[in-house]
Amino acid sequence: MIMNTPDRLRLKNFSLFDGVDFFDQPGFMLTVSNGRISHLERSEMPPDGSVVTLDLGGATVMPGLIDAHFHCNSPTLDVASIDQLYPSYLAQFARQHLEETLLRGFTTVRDAGGADYGLVQAVDNGYIKGPRLYISGRALSQTGGHGDLRPQGAVDVCGCAYRGALAAVVDGADAVRQAVRDELRKGAHQIKLFVSGGVLSPTDPIWMNQFTSAEIKAAVEEAATRRTYVMAHAHTAEASRRCAEAGVRSIEHGTQIDRQTAETIARHGAYVVPTITVMESLLNSSGHGLPQSALDKLKSIIDDAARAIDHCMEAGVKLGLGTDLFGGLHGRELHELTARTRMNGALETLRSATSVNAEILNKKGELGIICEGAIADLLVVNANPVENMGLFEAPDDNILLIMKNGEIVKSKFHQYL
Repeated sequence: MIMNTPDRLRLKNFSLFDGVDFFDQPGFMLTVSNGRISHLERSEMPPDGSVVTLDLGGATVMPGLIDAHFHCNSPTLDVASIDQLYPSYLAQFARQHLEETLLRGFTTVRDAGGADYGLVQAVDNGYIKGPRLYISGRALSQTGGHGDLRPQGAVDVCGCAYRGALAAVVDGADAVRQAVRDELRKGAHQIKLFVSGGVLSPTDPIWMNQFTSAEIKAAVEEAATRRTYVMAHAHTAEASRRCAEAGVRSIEHGTQIDRQTAETIARHGAYVVPTITVMESLLNSSGHGLPQSALDKLKSIIDDAARAIDHCMEAGVKLGLGTDLFGGLHGRELHELTARTRMNGALETLRSATSVNAEILNKKGELGIICEGAIADLLVVNANPVENMGLFEAPDDNILLIMKNGEIVKSKFHQYL
């Protein structure tokens, strides 16, 4: 991080997206001290010799972005091969990936399977200059489910349950309880389940229901004992509905959600985190070497994704934003903003990437928002993002300043280069 961030910094003369609403008239002023926003108002504040002031010249200030479906340990789309990589190699990949992600404007990410508490410690202690990290530990899958990455012809000689780099297999409610307790013991902030088939897994069709209701509820109950929650991979309407009814907080992908299911999700107060760019990128770039079986799965759901978002919006479901990128797709994280803008508009997309994602993380009022008392995770961009979401396609040019925890990590202002 840039080490000359003053103890108290005042930003002035900017437009504001506060995580909920956009105010397109420069004239706001805020003060950052002790890592938080200590003062925010529209009018000019009186001079204070103890505060360093930075005039933003009419640029826009907004909260740091949050990616609610991120993968730290994701060097390749051949996810099964990740099991063969050394943990030390994965840690070095994660370090570079996290640091690049912060410089794209994401100040918080939620890992959806594979990251361990060592990465959290490395970020918190400054060894990795990355975004704030919330981890799930290993995601949990049933035998033959989306997280079971053994090929169909694999012979199980030892009779051991599969335990890979990203996911572990557990069967039965009691086994789920034990696995959830262990992931929480090891530092997981939330729990990840696979409740439908997926694209990259070798043996399960998309339409396959996974985990029984009793198993899902066991995970939800155990997470609640630590005052946390379950996020669940679910493509189909049925899987999404089962998640909502079982108390899952965050439904990932949700590509085939229909109107009735959206209404069920809204009634139970669950969130949905669509992931659009990963699907579009794979289909628009010859699949990045994916087997035909995976591409066929992808083609079966891509057309449903926009309709699912429409159903959720109409039913009043709150939508988060996630990327779910692996391998050669890294670097496209900000494309999720433009993809989602096509589907539900710029303002709703910005809310998804900031204040709604903060709610999902149980950090409402602290992250994803610009208000007095909130953590000072800030971006300064050189245009109105509601009118020009495309600015995020060129972050090096258009993101003028990135602040995390009140510390400047990138600046195009000469005082803090």
